Amino acid sequence: MKALICGAGITGLALAGQLDRKGWDVVVVDIAPAPRPQGYMIDFSGPGFEAMHRMGLGERLRDAASSVDTFRYVDGSGHTTVSVRYDLFVKALNGEIVSIMRPALERVLRESLRDTVTIRYGVTVDAITDSSVRLSDATELHPDLIVGADGIHSRIRSLVFGEENEYVRDLGMRTNAFIFHDREIYDAVDGQFVLTETLDRQMGFYGLGEGRIATFSVYRTTDPSPQTDSREELLSQLSGMGELVERALAKAPPSQEMYDDQVAQIELPRWTSGRVVLVGDAAYAVSLVAGQGASLGVAGAYLLGELLPSARDVPNALLEYERRWRPETTKVQAAARDRVVEWFLPRSRTTLMLRRWGFRAMHIPGLSRVMTGSLLPKDHRSLAELSEVA
Repeated sequence: MKALICGAGITGLALAGQLDRKGWDVVVVDIAPAPRPQGYMIDFSGPGFEAMHRMGLGERLRDAASSVDTFRYVDGSGHTTVSVRYDLFVKALNGEIVSIMRPALERVLRESLRDTVTIRYGVTVDAITDSSVRLSDATELHPDLIVGADGIHSRIRSLVFGEENEYVRDLGMRTNAFIFHDREIYDAVDGQFVLTETLDRQMGFYGLGEGRIATFSVYRTTDPSPQTDSREELLSQLSGMGELVERALAKAPPSQEMYDDQVAQIELPRWTSGRVVLVGDAAYAVSLVAGQGASLGVAGAYLLGELLPSARDVPNALLEYERRWRPETTKVQAAARDRVVEWFLPRSRTTLMLRRWGFRAMHIPGLSRVMTGSLLPKDHRSLAELSEVA
């Protein structure tokens, strides 16, 4: 059986490993010329954490994780307004959480692949017919399975399911991430995850070592279209947030060296069409603010890989994957829209103060699990249960 996966990101690599271990002949293509170095720090927990252990990658995941002691908010003057020990989150989730840079998680998955998996960068899918797939370099393939694991702007989705604007729910925000060098800022944030406590816009910082800092930002905007100059737009949107932010902005790299995108969700009436299927953000992006996109991408890839070998034919396996997995992703999307967006990026001083008091309450015995449960819910069904063969 032959599989073509479009997208060599977290979800695509997780699925490639799953299918390869099940005996599939796997080719992965990605339009990027090489693995992307840009990305931001994520708290990785939930079903994806379970999936990594089921794939035998739990130890590698922990080895690649970053060391975080403290989660901290600062105001425009650099003064700490909230400080939470990270071990409170860890204990509340029974140790099933790590902080890791997205590129580091991608590297763990990529380096776990056997050399039987082919990855081709700088190539994408040009056309899909009933019997073949034509790549952008004129190569023609005849896969039994075609997977779109290529993010919220999925090429496979546009070819098979329709134009992007039909399925993208813009959440009125934009995000940006880059890495810069500043020894003084590094010394101030090393071992911590530091966020600005501001309305409608925010920047976060994490020390990577040797004076390097990873930063990400998010700000509200009514314009979801791609930016012609991400750097200039960022400078315009985040100026006036205090010395810490100003120093970071002064060292922002050229636009092409940044990660920049709208904050959005993907809502599709169906994820499958014959032998074509969408996985991860291409099918069910929950958005940056939900904080579970990478986890749901890895978990969805694991589940799909488990269901395919046991089915009599590919289309039925894909339909079963969607039947089992859609309810899990839908509830995360709804929670992100209904609760997390305002908490993540407050519009009002009242919401900001409520968030501040909520995090401070985590130091009260018993309340840390309540707070963590609202931010990183644990009510997902286990992958062992979801992948059971009927």
